[in-house]
Amino acid sequence: MPPLALDEKGVVAACSSCGQKVRTSYERLGEGVRCAQCKTDVPAPAEPVEVPSTTLFEALVASSALPVVIDYWAPWCGPCRMVAPELKKVAAARQGRLIVAKVNTEELTDLATRHQVQSIPTMALFSGGREIARTVGARPAAGIEAFIDQALARAR
Repeated sequence: MPPLALDEKGVVAACSSCGQKVRTSYERLGEGVRCAQCKTDVPAPAEPVEVPSTTLFEALVASSALPVVIDYWAPWCGPCRMVAPELKKVAAARQGRLIVAKVNTEELTDLATRHQVQSIPTMALFSGGREIARTVGARPAAGIEAFIDQALARAR
């Protein structure tokens, strides 16, 4: 299992102590949970999570208690590969305050079409189940965070 995964109910991570799979429901993202087996605290996601299906994309953006940054990307895209480590920095810096998710537009073409992704990398910010902002192009972590901050400030 990858470090983080999505299922229909939430984000699934392995407990750092015992390896048990632990789910944080979308509605409780940001709170952190305890492992049912060893009672170790499992923190909120601090790295990007891959979105494997349209159904799980919809569940995440519709139900997440936290804002969700979606990175629309493709494996052949050089700028997309350049922005990936920057998104990891953002996910770690904003742990418990937002979720970073990655949508491979080659695998989930229906999402790319429905959300009118015409250029990659594209980053979209979702809050309350709807897209509130979008930006196109590679940028450093500080630029991604500035985009997020501006979008959230406008949405308030």
